[in-house]
Amino acid sequence: MVISVDDAADPRLSDYVRLRDVDLRKSVESERGLFVAEGEKVIRRAIGAGHPVRSVLTTAKWLDALADVVGAATVYVVSDRVMEGITGFQVHRGALAAMERTPLPSAGELLADAGSRILVLEDLVDHGNVGAIFRCAAALGVGAIVLSPRCADPLYRRAVKVSMGAVFAIPYARMTDWHGGLAELRAAGFRLLALTPDQSAVPLDKAPLSGRVALMLGSEGDGLSSHWLHEADQPVCIPMSPLAMDLGVDSLNVVAAAAVACHGLLRGA
Repeated sequence: MVISVDDAADPRLSDYVRLRDVDLRKSVESERGLFVAEGEKVIRRAIGAGHPVRSVLTTAKWLDALADVVGAATVYVVSDRVMEGITGFQVHRGALAAMERTPLPSAGELLADAGSRILVLEDLVDHGNVGAIFRCAAALGVGAIVLSPRCADPLYRRAVKVSMGAVFAIPYARMTDWHGGLAELRAAGFRLLALTPDQSAVPLDKAPLSGRVALMLGSEGDGLSSHWLHEADQPVCIPMSPLAMDLGVDSLNVVAAAAVACHGLLRGA
């Protein structure tokens, strides 16, 4: 069903309002059980991962490109001016889709089938960073990702966009217990490696990686908490250039570190 809409305040478009207002979107998406996918490719990947389409918001020039994607879903067609009035930004990839969330597995269910290499993210708050890490993990063959309770939502619009849909390519779960959650990983047979900028830690390329291994990455500012560092089986680091260290550059940002670490993690897998 294709419906033309000429008013950005039309209540039928309420799934799409104020997409840059993080607090509002968290509330709206949680209450309605939805998330927003941006761009034709990402919408296709979300549908391919089994997420039903609630509706699509697009402009007339993108209708033909989306015809085989949306099926019987309601498609709201607006002008570029109305689109920007609804979203607050220019939608360069032509379309937005409000998608239904599907139930996440529990951490225990995920770990049972997660393979031998996983990432564990503690309290990353930037949605772009979370999306980029999902993309790194999916591209480099990591089996799954476990999120701490306070970690940013992988299905938030920016996370989905930055990941280019990789959030649909790698299974993930969210722990319910930050303090004791690592025990569940250890019970599932995972050896816990804590990535740290501390250069006295064992270099990741020299750490033993036999069996099941979970690599833990901490928040953007403070890194892993002291509790999780203490709970780890071994701290590991990515060796930094001595010259860079002398200049005060002692670490990579969390996304770059994740990319390097994911590549190293697959050694011997």
